[in-house]
Amino acid sequence: MSISPVRRRAAAALAVSAAAALVLSSCSSSSDGGGDSDSDGSATAPATGPSLPPPTSVTLPPEHAGFDYQISSPYQPPAGVQVVSRDHGAAPAAGMYNICYVNAFQAQSGAEKDWEPDLLLRDGGGKVVYDRNWNEALLDVRTDAKRQRIAQKVNGWIDECAAKGFNAVEPDNYDSYTRSDNLLTAADVEAFQTVIAAHAHEKMLAIGQKNTVELAGDRQKVGLDFAVAEECGEQDECGGYVDAFGDRVYVIEYTDKGLSKACKGWGDKLSIVRRDKNVLPQGKAGNVRKTC
Repeated sequence: MSISPVRRRAAAALAVSAAAALVLSSCSSSSDGGGDSDSDGSATAPATGPSLPPPTSVTLPPEHAGFDYQISSPYQPPAGVQVVSRDHGAAPAAGMYNICYVNAFQAQSGAEKDWEPDLLLRDGGGKVVYDRNWNEALLDVRTDAKRQRIAQKVNGWIDECAAKGFNAVEPDNYDSYTRSDNLLTAADVEAFQTVIAAHAHEKMLAIGQKNTVELAGDRQKVGLDFAVAEECGEQDECGGYVDAFGDRVYVIEYTDKGLSKACKGWGDKLSIVRRDKNVLPQGKAGNVRKTC
């Protein structure tokens, strides 16, 4: 599967313990790779490896549920919504399954000074490597030492998510290696994602894979529980996520064409929403929200 050169994310979105493989049970049939679980969506993650804490339980998001993507600014979820994704700086939505957005693999635009200089990925000439679409500096996750240092900040955001009452976390820019001028590898980002996943599970949060269908097959090795997929209808990628995560795939499309394709192929299985590119709140000019 080729890698899409552009991943649309909200321009206004605000602003990782050892590598381990966590295999989580799920509520769905064996097609999602999980085992049996209680009907309320709870699943037990057995701790494996010498550095993990005792077993914890995380609650997985409901399958094929009404979904809204609010990472720019929160607003009252529309009728029928059960799952909401919001930025870690916001409060969770009352009565909903809440997913907490964190930008884990890149610095927010203009926030390079929030990171120690050697943690920003640099080319052979010492220049910082940027995601040119969003003017975000990539983080240097090539060594375990740097991964642990970067994790201190990202895990702090995850701690905030847990303290606020979120149920899960979605670390963005897992696919940063595809924009790194070949300086980062898939193995680098998977190693860092494993650190984040272990910490999220320690905090009893489920963790979602954000985009990067090419790595979905490694989801159990890394310790990922569900997927948040931007434009998988538009890019003909939804099937790859379903193969790895079953029906726990939460889809955001940014065009009517993408919404139509996603709904036609997966509307009876997946949670799908069409949003405007800047993920504007209800009531603001330019806001778009449609479902199948």
